[in-house]
Amino acid sequence: MTYRFLPDLRPAWFNLGIYGVLVFFLVSGYIIPASLERGGDVRAFWISRIFRLYPLYILTIFVVLLAAPIQPLRANTDPVSHVTMLMEVTGSWALIEPMWTLSYEMVFYLLVTALFVAGVHRRSGLFAVSFALLSVLAAFVMPARGLLGGPIVPLVVLVVVLAGLGCVLFGPRTARTAGAILLGVLAITLVAVGSRVPWQGAMILAVMFTGTVVHRWERGQGSGLWPILGVTFLICLTPFMKPMTINGPANLMTVVLAGGTFAIFMALRDRRLPYPLAWLGLISYSVYMLHIPLLRLFLFAFGEPRRFPEIVQLGLGLAAIAAIFGVSWLTYRFVELPTQRLGRRLAGRRLAGLRS
Repeated sequence: MTYRFLPDLRPAWFNLGIYGVLVFFLVSGYIIPASLERGGDVRAFWISRIFRLYPLYILTIFVVLLAAPIQPLRANTDPVSHVTMLMEVTGSWALIEPMWTLSYEMVFYLLVTALFVAGVHRRSGLFAVSFALLSVLAAFVMPARGLLGGPIVPLVVLVVVLAGLGCVLFGPRTARTAGAILLGVLAITLVAVGSRVPWQGAMILAVMFTGTVVHRWERGQGSGLWPILGVTFLICLTPFMKPMTINGPANLMTVVLAGGTFAIFMALRDRRLPYPLAWLGLISYSVYMLHIPLLRLFLFAFGEPRRFPEIVQLGLGLAAIAAIFGVSWLTYRFVELPTQRLGRRLAGRRLAGLRS
């Protein structure tokens, strides 16, 4: 919001957006493998994930398309790439900016699934450091933009994803192994050569596996927390040596703040959170997906906020936040919550059938 409301409040000594993204990816890296391994069944895992992400995702796409007459669509948005959520790693722009993170979330799901089926999922430290090294390598070897693009790439990726998941979810043991290899190779290829910013794509996977390292350490698995030091050093090194989307000092502070935030809430995880924070957590996916379309509608209705005095900008900003939170609560209550419950119910039936 500080791009349009009170821009002088936007900090220059760290990247506020990347800070939030890194915290999200650390949490996701911590939670997702735990979710898969708790049930121990990849089909139940994918059922729950699809019902968690896609209903609101589809609603958001519908809202953006509906508002197209007054909010022109972004150029180079491929509809096929949106089926897999892999826009950011197949050369397409997402319909709205925040959807780019879902591409890496989906890549992580594919990788975690492949590693679990192959039986090597507990080597999280190795994967974290490897992706951090790939990030450094990509910064100096790869061009500034990914190599993939064109209408054929999303279609090929969709076919490979469906084939790999089909083998993993429904095939016999041999087919499951082949499907896992296919998904793993696809995921690594997309990150290495398809990421819009190649070094940053690999860095994101390193951060996610760092969250998994913490999950392993907490349960007495793996080889401790040493990979965190290696990952932190490597992802902070590149912007100092070759400044790109963020300069070295700002990147360092961003990483430190993100890691510190994760550590603080890990330390407080057994304590009861204040209700407003818990409520914000519940509606956070809706806020994340809907805030850009809603902000654009707000700007369409009220015009450019920076033309007003700062006190008016503050009032407009607070009104926009209230509107975003209100709509997000409604979509959580009537879209997310029912579909999450349905997904859990279907996944639970799958797991109950396996145990019986």
